[in-house]
Amino acid sequence: MKLHLIKYLILILLLSACKKEKQKDTSFFSNFNHRDFKMGFTTWPYARTIQAVDDTYNFLTDNTDIYAEHIDHFIPWNAWMNNTALPSEFVDNIQSKVNRKLPGKKLLLSIGLLNNSRDDLMSDFDGTTPTYTHLNDAHIIDAYYKHVHYLVNALQPDRLVIAIEVNKLLLVNAIKWQEYKLMISEVKTRIKNDYPDLPISESMMLHVLLDAQSQHLDTYINEIFAYSNQLDFTSISFYPFSNNLHSKTDFQSAFDFLHQHTTNTIAFVETGNISKDLIIPSLNVNIRGSETEQKIYLETLCINAQEHQYDFIIWWTHRDYTALWQTFPPEIKDLASTWLSTGIITDDGTQRPSYTSWQKAFEK
Repeated sequence: MKLHLIKYLILILLLSACKKEKQKDTSFFSNFNHRDFKMGFTTWPYARTIQAVDDTYNFLTDNTDIYAEHIDHFIPWNAWMNNTALPSEFVDNIQSKVNRKLPGKKLLLSIGLLNNSRDDLMSDFDGTTPTYTHLNDAHIIDAYYKHVHYLVNALQPDRLVIAIEVNKLLLVNAIKWQEYKLMISEVKTRIKNDYPDLPISESMMLHVLLDAQSQHLDTYINEIFAYSNQLDFTSISFYPFSNNLHSKTDFQSAFDFLHQHTTNTIAFVETGNISKDLIIPSLNVNIRGSETEQKIYLETLCINAQEHQYDFIIWWTHRDYTALWQTFPPEIKDLASTWLSTGIITDDGTQRPSYTSWQKAFEK
């Protein structure tokens, strides 16, 4: 009798263990027997110090298999157009990135063509913008080709976003959008001739595509996706708090929208979510945020990346950057504060719950 009782108790314990194991398999991490997409961050530092830059590249060394150099701050138009010396600030910045290139990691190079409002060309280092009749004027094409070629030649990336967040241009100026397409097509053709094996894309803002207030929304969406589906890969920029998305259902709805319209390989070339409330009175911004919502978004992103075979995801910043933000000019401080709390590590180096989620997915 005792032997039968012991066997019965052992069976109960085994069944209980199996049940617990089965419950464990329903967690977020059960989606990853083996991760099939690459994970990374940009090199955006948390402070304007050599130590902060060193820390950032060291963090990327340990926590990524792809990383992004995001060049979206002035274009030396005058130098490219007049064949004069490039600004030392520009040359030194690019050389520092070359010197710090991470061995064994894939590199995404993202280049900004348009200004912060994404409605005209990026300005030069002296604050001027080149004059033109049409965006596809020959001198604009030639100068931007030189700019892109210089950066690609220097950094030798594995993926190229040749222009950042371009889809907003269609909303503000349909004529410029058509000119842009002609202009960038010529630049891409030249770069492809130079680097035939380099995948090239142009990034689209998903939060703009999701904006129900956009005029002629269906026409706009169809135009953007018809265009992006012809690129080497579809590049997405997405900050879900911009659309007041807060729950897993909200986030999944955005991903479902993307998948319904995309036939191309997807890459999230910049993304992130806030970890605390975002309040900017001057911009009329008051958005709820929390560490829990940030974690849920990151996990939902990773699940979709795995299930829909994304090429890679790039989280914008690994650490909050209040120290860097405090050095910004007053005129851009409010806008720049939008992404202050999107790091998976706090200003003081404390790991957020989303850091644990990142680690668990990355280790698969």
